[in-house]
Amino acid sequence: MASSSAGNSALVATDRTRLLIDAGLSRREISKRLSAVGEDIDGLDAVLVTHEHSDHVSGLASIAKRSKRPLPIYLTQGTAESIDWGDTEPTLEVFQAGCSFTVGDFDIGSFTIPHDALDPVCYTLSACGVKIALATDLGYVTESLRVHLRGADIVMLEANHDLEMLRVGPYPWSVKQRIMSRRGHLSNQMAGEFVERDLDASVSTLILGHISEHNNHPELVRGMGTKALRGRTLFTRLVVAEPGKQSELLCY
Repeated sequence: MASSSAGNSALVATDRTRLLIDAGLSRREISKRLSAVGEDIDGLDAVLVTHEHSDHVSGLASIAKRSKRPLPIYLTQGTAESIDWGDTEPTLEVFQAGCSFTVGDFDIGSFTIPHDALDPVCYTLSACGVKIALATDLGYVTESLRVHLRGADIVMLEANHDLEMLRVGPYPWSVKQRIMSRRGHLSNQMAGEFVERDLDASVSTLILGHISEHNNHPELVRGMGTKALRGRTLFTRLVVAEPGKQSELLCY
């Protein structure tokens, strides 16, 4: 539905189970984007949260508060304690990073990521013979990430910034250092190196996302992804999740 430095939220669904991964847009905007693909926000079965940064949770408390039925929210203890819930009394399902669990049709794996949040995780989700892996908000590519992405059919990978655009861009130097650090975000270069060297042959669709609106451009990301995939004997489709736009609906 949405993947950029301004806001992140994704729907993953089977015929029986609908999961929202993060809620970094307003409740109204998430509802609008769900409606655009024939889904109802009140039909969600659970929300999985990666970490507490506002571009991943800004609409979460409102969604929980206005849900017509108890809506389980899965997250780590550190993440739960870092979110301002206001007067909302959310239904929390707290787990330890690295744990696996099941929600409806989905078998879900969690793994720790190097990012400047309190206890951040990413997820793999498997259902109906399809494995989906989401890997964003990474300071660098860990060996754990390589392991968890093996066997995936769909991978969403961060391509947050172009290094030169970031260096000459408007952000304060302290923010630039944070983004480029080992607890920051993946650059186009780092994402491209992973795709070229380590992307599993099982991946049929690669989504490049969490693109910075100020320090990157979708066409730079598209060019990087195309170049990285070129020459490999992979039948991998490339999708670029553009900031400010409804992301493409993928059906398997």
